[in-house]
Amino acid sequence: MNAMEDDVSRLIEAARAARKNGYAPYSRFSVGAAVRLTDGEIIAGANFENASLGLSLCAETVALAAANARGRFADVNAIAVVGGPTDWPDDAPRNHVVTPCGRCRQILNEAQQVADRPIAIYCASVDGDAIVEHNVTSLLPFAFGPNDLGITPHRKS
Repeated sequence: MNAMEDDVSRLIEAARAARKNGYAPYSRFSVGAAVRLTDGEIIAGANFENASLGLSLCAETVALAAANARGRFADVNAIAVVGGPTDWPDDAPRNHVVTPCGRCRQILNEAQQVADRPIAIYCASVDGDAIVEHNVTSLLPFAFGPNDLGITPHRKS
């Protein structure tokens, strides 16, 4: 395994570990996400539901917000997402891959514009057999962000 593959594996494993902490009593669908920063640091997040459902937070948003809380939003260069039912039967295949929802895709677009570089998106199955790499443009064509408003995103130096 080369260094790039090792970095992706570590990122996906962090998302898998975070998925175990998902608070999903309503949907019974737990998601973990992990963002990799430019210096290799990994910050994870898990979905966090609320009885109103509309106030729930996706794992990707939690991880990106955690990076932002550290002043590192502009340093995000990759994200891994792993999700699936919390009550899968033990013998059921776990090779289904989920992608970020529309809201998360929009937030990833914001992160990409702030970072001013592509952000790799790795969507992986719970069991590790399937990994699909995406980019923001493929998941959210014709995206709208700060650049479209004539705003230069603030980048911390």
